[in-house]
Amino acid sequence: MNSIIENLTGMDSLSDQIVAMDLLIAAKSGVRNYAMAVTEAGTPEVKEMLTRHLEEAIELHEQVSGYIVEKGWYHAWDTNEQIQLNLTNMKTALDLPTL
Repeated sequence: MNSIIENLTGMDSLSDQIVAMDLLIAAKSGVRNYAMAVTEAGTPEVKEMLTRHLEEAIELHEQVSGYIVEKGWYHAWDTNEQIQLNLTNMKTALDLPTL
């Protein structure tokens, strides 16, 4: 989308929100995958390496989730607020063809 149109419609912030949420989902997936891999490691050396990667993945998740909470894009502890945000984002997405 053209950056001028994004600014006029407010989509620039929504685009940032989408990228940040995608990064959060990827970080969660990384944590889950590394945790599973640690439990399947065949040697102590591999387990140690995977554990380090798991710790880094957890740190990335913490940084990303802190960022999106700070921006007001994620309300992990207030489900009603998160539902309202999701509904607003859904309406915006459905209205895109008319913008």
